[in-house]
Amino acid sequence: MNPTSTPHEASGPLAGLRVVEFAGLGPAPFACMLLSDMGADVITIDRPARRLGDRSDITGRGRTVVLADLKDPGSREEVLGLLARADVLVEGFRPGVMERLGLGPDEALRRNPRLVYGRMTGWGQHGPLAQAAGHDINYIALTGALHAIGPAGGAPMPPLNLVGDYGGGSLYLVVGLLAALLESRRSGQGQVVDAAIVDGVNSLMSLFATSAMRGTFSEERGTNALDGGAPYYGSYATGDGRHVCIGPIEPQFFAELCERLGVDPALRDAQHDRACWPALRAEFEQLFRTRGRDEWTALFDGSDACVAPVLALSEAPAHPHNSAREAFVDVEGVRQPAPAPRFSRTPSRVQGPAACEATPAADVLARWG
Repeated sequence: MNPTSTPHEASGPLAGLRVVEFAGLGPAPFACMLLSDMGADVITIDRPARRLGDRSDITGRGRTVVLADLKDPGSREEVLGLLARADVLVEGFRPGVMERLGLGPDEALRRNPRLVYGRMTGWGQHGPLAQAAGHDINYIALTGALHAIGPAGGAPMPPLNLVGDYGGGSLYLVVGLLAALLESRRSGQGQVVDAAIVDGVNSLMSLFATSAMRGTFSEERGTNALDGGAPYYGSYATGDGRHVCIGPIEPQFFAELCERLGVDPALRDAQHDRACWPALRAEFEQLFRTRGRDEWTALFDGSDACVAPVLALSEAPAHPHNSAREAFVDVEGVRQPAPAPRFSRTPSRVQGPAACEATPAADVLARWG
């Protein structure tokens, strides 16, 4: 490979952006996957013992990997050399780790005053829990989000790690990095972006905080319009043991659902009558069991009834809508989600699979000029 060229032809609105990522788990790698998909040249600094070549590592795609012992002064100096030419740094260690390694914001910004220094943690850089271990479920527990999710009368249900790690973490980190980059182009100065999952999820809960203040959101799980409490917003078992989901919030969409489903006329005006919700739910349950999932999908095709099949992860790529939008791509034989969002003039693309071999830091420096 020519060391002065990028490992994969960059395409996207961030082409030419230089990012140094310190290897970790969860939200920081996902954020860097998004940056890479949009064209950034992402260099991942990993431990010398790291085993490479796992092509199924989707969130590790599109990177150049440099192996470095950060406790070794020579390796650390090489990394500082990369930071001197980078636009963005991303790290996801506990507060203080980068400082102890001699790679904290003071040292990095001294070498490169325009550097945007992104810090991804669960609890943030300060506060009573800043040094505590934690995972997605712990972070969203402090925001009200976990408490709000789950069946009526049951325990809170973790929504995978989508709300905390990726929603409140990765996406807010990316927004913060891009905002800081835009500001640095005006001021000529970099800054630290403190992206804490707990902060991001608190922000994500804004709509429900508003509803609670207005008295339209109950803290009792499974009793609200969007938490499964309303019979017109949820999932129902079908006759073949699979599920469809419905979400006709608007009255005209609810009317269309009732018409196509064959709901008892006596219940068609009961959408917002909570006293009738048990009967309406029982009606939906009984009717949806009379056909299979795909039969219902076909029956509601083209309607505004807001009905969709509940697909397993393995089924999603083959759905006609995903197929038409080319929402999944093959990267060296590995089927995976395509880059998002989409750009009309500078389209994103996957720059390649997870790295199968390391690249010397000197080669990256030569490439960056």
